[in-house]
Amino acid sequence: MKEGKIVYINLSSGKIEEIPIKKDVRERFIGGRGLGTYLFSERIGNDSPDPLSEENPVIIATGPLTDSPLPMTGRVSLTTRSPLTGTILDSNVGGTFGTLLKRAGYDAMIIEGKAHEPVYILIDESSIEVRSARNLWGSDTLKTSEKLKEEHGKGLSVISIGPAGENTVRFACVMENGKRAFGRGGAGAVFGSKNLKAIAVHGRKTKRTQRSEKLSDYRYEIMRLITTHPLTSKLLPSLGTAGTMRVINSFKTLGTRNFQKGFFKNAEAIGGEKLKKGFLKSRSGCFGCPVLCERVCELNGRKVSGPEFETLWALGANLEIDDLPFIITLNEMANLLGVDTISLGSVIGFAMELKERGIADLGVEFGNTNGILSLVEDIAFRKERGEILSLGVKKASEITGGREFAMHVKGLELPAYDPRGALGMGLGYATSNRGACHLRGGFSVSFEIYGVPRRINRFQALGKGAHVARAQDIGAIADSLIICRFAFLSTSLHHWARALSVIEEVEYTSSDLQKIGERIFNLERLINLRLGFSHEDDTLPDRIKKGIPLEEMLQEYYEYRGWDRKGIPAKEKIAELFKEGEPKWL
Repeated sequence: MKEGKIVYINLSSGKIEEIPIKKDVRERFIGGRGLGTYLFSERIGNDSPDPLSEENPVIIATGPLTDSPLPMTGRVSLTTRSPLTGTILDSNVGGTFGTLLKRAGYDAMIIEGKAHEPVYILIDESSIEVRSARNLWGSDTLKTSEKLKEEHGKGLSVISIGPAGENTVRFACVMENGKRAFGRGGAGAVFGSKNLKAIAVHGRKTKRTQRSEKLSDYRYEIMRLITTHPLTSKLLPSLGTAGTMRVINSFKTLGTRNFQKGFFKNAEAIGGEKLKKGFLKSRSGCFGCPVLCERVCELNGRKVSGPEFETLWALGANLEIDDLPFIITLNEMANLLGVDTISLGSVIGFAMELKERGIADLGVEFGNTNGILSLVEDIAFRKERGEILSLGVKKASEITGGREFAMHVKGLELPAYDPRGALGMGLGYATSNRGACHLRGGFSVSFEIYGVPRRINRFQALGKGAHVARAQDIGAIADSLIICRFAFLSTSLHHWARALSVIEEVEYTSSDLQKIGERIFNLERLINLRLGFSHEDDTLPDRIKKGIPLEEMLQEYYEYRGWDRKGIPAKEKIAELFKEGEPKWL
């Protein structure tokens, strides 16, 4: 097991220090999401930190495979407490930030406190500085990145917030180089509450894993699987994530008109084929990725990043809008302002239904693009009609009314997949530790719709408890190594266990990794219980719950996990997964 190092930065006191990562912690929590969860659990005391307080930590962590020769391992993870949901939040992003942070010599960073003025953090392998960001405050995410690169060099990687984060919009995101997002849950608002505009890193000292014959063999095998599987060698490179639009819609699992329906009759007008034919300029991808699923489109002479499938859904089908140029424009606007497009589409859809039902008129209606751009600006700057929507759909519905059509779980707005057509997705949304999320809920559509690695009956409840729990544990370990979820469409856990064993010089099996994933998921659950969540929060919006046998699936799920009927991990399960006295506040 290689040594690791964390940099701790307190923006209130100016204290900066380096902390070693204990060998035992790395072995049991790996990195990325797992390390972030462990460090978060160590920092919450008797009082739960308010998400927008100085005490709420921001933990950014790389994985053990970062900057290795292995493909699709260039992501970086962020952990904090969500200002949107109040749960523990983890999010990860691709690009180059993680690789450069690792090359600067750090496996992770912890940021606490609040600066007395806007600041950014500048990191390289020889120094760490906290500098004034007064001239950056108010800039959009792309300009912030460009200005810092002009000043410090093009080799820099920048994560930053836009005006939405500065104004603590509860679903503000953190953008990587103005293109990719730590999207869900409002990490951008946590940055804003700390007066932290950006973090810029420029690491040059590669500590690439010493190549060995074994690692070369494992890399070859993984690459061969990725570059020959139909999804990762054809669909995603050719059409990007938008290529799934037609498939999801054909199964009637595409949330439409704020989930009043599961089918959008004009879905093909906003799908990957239309995007490729009319707007695609080039493809791009994360560090070391052979898939290159990112779309670079041209609109009115400008090159813009995206949109991806979830954005096309949220700003398209969910609003019954089939105007692709408008969606591309809106996606670009959201990225520059720094808001999560999934939550944005949901709050706009909620506002449209408020008008449809005669409860309130916020100037937008289904199927009509009029008024949307100005509403999004109002949300980002928390002005007038945007103020209530900036709180997210759960809190907005508590103020305006309309809880029965507020589409969220634990306060996090639903993504694209309508669980009435894939029951496992419903259970996944309900039990996800960060709220309704396709990626933290087990991504059950992989089995139920795509048939990868094998198809299971999407309308059958029996067996979904065990299926979703296992998928969630694998997801937790994927986010801790950190590997792009698309890699698991064509590879299995044992491929990565063998590669990790070589890199870390500790023998791991796929069963070991599955157990570590279970430990991480259970620790998140214990943290959420401590933060005030319970079995009552493992639920679904009323609109879609009626067609789903949720309680039946939940009890099977709890039993499989070794939790009691109220969803609390049993003492025996805690003893099985954790050392004596862990978590220390339990």
